[in-house]
Amino acid sequence: MEYTVETRCLHLEEEKNKDKDFGSVSFPIYQTATFAHYGVGRSTGYDYTRLQNPTREQLERIVASLEGGCDAIAFASGMAAIATLMECFKPGDHLIVDGDLYGGTIRLFNSVCKNKGIEITAIELAKEDPLPYIKENTKAVYVETPTNPMMNITDIKKLSEITKEKGLLLIVDNTFLSPYFQNPLSLGADIIVHSGTKYLGGHNDTIAGFLVTNREDVKEQLRFFYKTTGAALAPFDSWLILRGIKTLAVRMERAQENAMAVAEWLKGQSCVTKVLYPGLPEHPGYEVMKKQARGFGGMLTFEVDTTERAQGILEHVKLIQFAESLGGTESLITYPVTQTHADVPKDKLLENGITDRVLRLSLGIEGKEDLIADLAQAFTAASK
Repeated sequence: MEYTVETRCLHLEEEKNKDKDFGSVSFPIYQTATFAHYGVGRSTGYDYTRLQNPTREQLERIVASLEGGCDAIAFASGMAAIATLMECFKPGDHLIVDGDLYGGTIRLFNSVCKNKGIEITAIELAKEDPLPYIKENTKAVYVETPTNPMMNITDIKKLSEITKEKGLLLIVDNTFLSPYFQNPLSLGADIIVHSGTKYLGGHNDTIAGFLVTNREDVKEQLRFFYKTTGAALAPFDSWLILRGIKTLAVRMERAQENAMAVAEWLKGQSCVTKVLYPGLPEHPGYEVMKKQARGFGGMLTFEVDTTERAQGILEHVKLIQFAESLGGTESLITYPVTQTHADVPKDKLLENGITDRVLRLSLGIEGKEDLIADLAQAFTAASK
């Protein structure tokens, strides 16, 4: 029997070992570093938690099921997942990446990957054809869609047709939409990246990352680097993400409802010069999103008329918290130029439209009336 995505957030198609777990509804936390053997050549199937752990394996099976992959690998953070992924490339390899990415990813590409001899070319994949940039040593294309923070939308299927024709890996960061709203593997991607800290965890209480693939050859390579570099997610954190995924469907729906309501409200404010939310029909990626995703998500970015107003809003929000991160039950407002993208060169920020007047909102599950009222009072206070 094939379950719906809502059900797969809680149950695998074939649950195993229920008797061994004493019928536990909440999957047990195997908080152990190592596993004893019955004798020489007689293993339980587990050796050492860096290599495998039952709690983490349950989480990995569920994430793989949600994304339609043959394997999902759970890491200690989203950046640990991306850093391990980059071990698949060697000096002299060339990657084409989106110009608008999370600042930590940009930092890794520019400061670590380039120093290791990996060539990086950043372009606007939502607007530019990557074909002219593909070279003999090009190995992969890396994209976020929607991008962080400017909410650019790339047509994954169209891009995958190019990467498959050229024999390149297509890597898609699916953090903003989660597997509830978007499944890049079904659109032709080879590897999915998740910051599990965000929507998968959903409660702002733990850090995790994932790589998911539907290719056996890629799975073997990723598993080798995973066990070798040792960036595995701990058992208790695995359990926290398992717990978070149980409410993924209801949280994503509520966050999207709130994002749409707040986006419409922002459009009516005279001091707001730009609202970037792919659920708005005027967004340039709206039609692509309708085609490749089941929803628009809970993230939006907006720009106000002055730096003073932007900073005043941050000073005066009360219910919405001024903090980094996203995807949790609580709504958060972020200032990209000093937080998520603080290490990105100023000229690159301006090129991407990230100014000191730009604010990013992650809508949580509070009442939308309360969120709008909080923004309204913050806007009023910032005008004084």
